[in-house]
Amino acid sequence: MRKAIISDIHANLEALKTALDWIKNEGIEQIICLGDIVGYGANPNECVDLIREYCTVVVKGNHDSATTDGEDLYNFNPYAKKAVLWTKEQLSKRNYEYLYYLPLKVEIGDYTFVHSTPKKPERWNYIITEYDATLSFANFEGQACLVGHSHLPGCYGTDESFILEQEFVLTEGVKYIINVGSVGQPRDGDPRLCFGVLDEEKRDFAWIRLEYDKEKTGQRIIESGLPPYLADRLKVGR
Repeated sequence: MRKAIISDIHANLEALKTALDWIKNEGIEQIICLGDIVGYGANPNECVDLIREYCTVVVKGNHDSATTDGEDLYNFNPYAKKAVLWTKEQLSKRNYEYLYYLPLKVEIGDYTFVHSTPKKPERWNYIITEYDATLSFANFEGQACLVGHSHLPGCYGTDESFILEQEFVLTEGVKYIINVGSVGQPRDGDPRLCFGVLDEEKRDFAWIRLEYDKEKTGQRIIESGLPPYLADRLKVGR
């Protein structure tokens, strides 16, 4: 089975629709979401509705948690904090409850799915260095842990490999931590949306980058009263 692994949608409706259209056209059988459906963007309800409809597995991200769990926002920058408070006012009761009850981590066969880290995911730590990855390898079963959170696509292996946005085959005996990147707010200098496709039969993983209508997304953000910076950053992928 081929699985599309999406993450960090951040209420970016145009990016999410573009990703879902591509996934459908490719005939991919399952979609898994690694959280942060909301935050930053102007279409939280529409994005949650689409995730509910198309994703069979969904885990909670820190923005989903901050919006629904009453989490302290001291770790959020002013733009993120404003977006969280705005999103709280926009969410329908149905979608608020959906986000609230999402699990933090899901394990299926050889794969672990989590937003942040496999160890104590509720602390919302990041895996952005080889050292971070080394601390995490012992905290999941199976061969690979798929994460989001940093918005930076890449893969760390226990064989000390680092793979950056190229298709690769999971080597037997090697454990991997794979960051699938961000659909709604890329931060690696490439403004195209990013997600991953995992082929369980071939044990193959690939990142997918697609253009989407950033101008429309930005206009929605500005018209909603959210900080214009949140629109501007989408143009540069930072």
